[in-house]
Amino acid sequence: MARTSVAREVLIIRRSFAQLAAAFTRMGPALEEAQKNARNGRGRTASAPTRRTVTLSPKRRAALKLQGRYMGTLRGLKPRQAAAVKKIRAEKGLPAALRAAQRMAG
Repeated sequence: MARTSVAREVLIIRRSFAQLAAAFTRMGPALEEAQKNARNGRGRTASAPTRRTVTLSPKRRAALKLQGRYMGTLRGLKPRQAAAVKKIRAEKGLPAALRAAQRMAG
């Protein structure tokens, strides 16, 4: 009697595994589709086209570098000094303001 109940339980487990295998087989295409549409680290879908690379002219690159140096120098100044540098920038331009900011920074 114990032998038949064990055999019945084994049969039930075997059927359960067969059902699980069939379910995974059905899920395969859905998982592939989800992977294809999954978002990558930048928030875009993996199949989305990549963004174009911006080509900067040497003049534009130099202007951006100058602006970055100005902003970085301005960050270290006290509010009153920063206001004076901003006034110089409005009157004489960015290169003069950067020179003044660098003098004030020490």
